[in-house]
Amino acid sequence: MTMVADPAERGLVFLVDDDASIRSGIDSLLRSMQLDVRCFASAAEFQNAPRPDRPACLVLDIRMPGRSGLEVQRDLGDAGDDIPVIFLTAHGDIPMSVRAMKGGAVEFLTKPVSDQDLLDAIHAALAIARERRAGAAAIGDLRARYQALTPREQEIMTKVLAGRLNKQIAVDLGVSEITIKVSRSQLMRKMRAGSLADLVRMGERLRT
Repeated sequence: MTMVADPAERGLVFLVDDDASIRSGIDSLLRSMQLDVRCFASAAEFQNAPRPDRPACLVLDIRMPGRSGLEVQRDLGDAGDDIPVIFLTAHGDIPMSVRAMKGGAVEFLTKPVSDQDLLDAIHAALAIARERRAGAAAIGDLRARYQALTPREQEIMTKVLAGRLNKQIAVDLGVSEITIKVSRSQLMRKMRAGSLADLVRMGERLRT
């Protein structure tokens, strides 16, 4: 198991299951593996709880009083919440598992689940959560760099990405070609783009 030194990056497991014995057993297992876990008896309890800014995954019973696990998964998707989900069920069927996996579930496990299968799924889900956090941080940094450009530099960048040459951009904007060259050099430096290919990739990421 990979240990994460930074407490802010330490994985957190949310467990939602209406069966107290299941919650107790999984809670003990995860704590024995030095994983942080927070248990909830219902979807409502989980959805009303605060969410720390840490890599996290959700182990979710699929059949519960109130909102079902699949409904919770749908709620998360509607809210743009990409927390990785692992489903647990004692009553699973193929259509249900297909629906869960199409919804982006990491795993669909049948109770009683083996400790190793559950731990493997949780480690995989937490790895996904860390990758998503890293990707979101990178996009945030890229957007900050773009916002640091002047309006003219942003305009020039748009034209460069559209394939316009320096002399064409100069005509478009009514300035000299040397002015475009200087501004283009500045925007490349501010964006930390080492080449036009780098800038194109950045532009593609900014559009996502």
